[in-house]
Amino acid sequence: MILQMLIIFIVFAHQLQLTLVAVAKKNNDCGWLFDTIATLLNVVGSSCKRKEMIREIEAHRLSQALEMGELETGSGLNQELDLKRPSDTRWSSHYKTLVNVINLFPTIVKVLVMIGKHGSNVDDKAKAQGIVYSLESFDFVFMAQLMFTIFGYTNDLCLALQRKDQDIVGAMRLVSSTKRVLQKMRECGWESHLRKVTSFCNIHDIVVPDMEANYIPQGRSKRLFNKQHIFTIFVLKCS
Repeated sequence: MILQMLIIFIVFAHQLQLTLVAVAKKNNDCGWLFDTIATLLNVVGSSCKRKEMIREIEAHRLSQALEMGELETGSGLNQELDLKRPSDTRWSSHYKTLVNVINLFPTIVKVLVMIGKHGSNVDDKAKAQGIVYSLESFDFVFMAQLMFTIFGYTNDLCLALQRKDQDIVGAMRLVSSTKRVLQKMRECGWESHLRKVTSFCNIHDIVVPDMEANYIPQGRSKRLFNKQHIFTIFVLKCS
């Protein structure tokens, strides 16, 4: 009986992952985010040499930050990060990819700039320049941070459902609590999310647009969007 319940939880968690992937990718903004990250992984993550560049630059950046007292030290902190291609059947891999892209952001941009300027492959140079343009946009940061938060909640649920000591009552409580957290985020999470996005943009010298101005999408034709204020567009994205 216990084994049967365990199998049910694992299958349910797997189906939840597949559903989340399918629903997320049907959203135009999420699709654009995933496509941008996929291109990034093709250019940077598929080359051992470029992965090593990321490791070296990130190690140097962390070393400097530690010397200046900007990072905490301790068990489990400042571990080596890597860029791996996510799998649709493993939702946690999408979450981990986003975590690494956000944490490695300055290093990734630096490597892309180096490829865009000095790369030997013409196609990769062009792709690297395009990715930098997308990454250093308010749109990308907004969507990346939004998906990072949502994926974090759903990832916790998926992991909890796969625990061997989980029971049906506990599983239903976890599902309900996750739904409440996501609904609360939808109803009153705009201000905190905008602060997080704005802070990230300020740290990395990314232009924060005037929310009262008309929306001009980054790297995409404005013909695909109705003429609305930036504030309205991004509130709709959060919804």
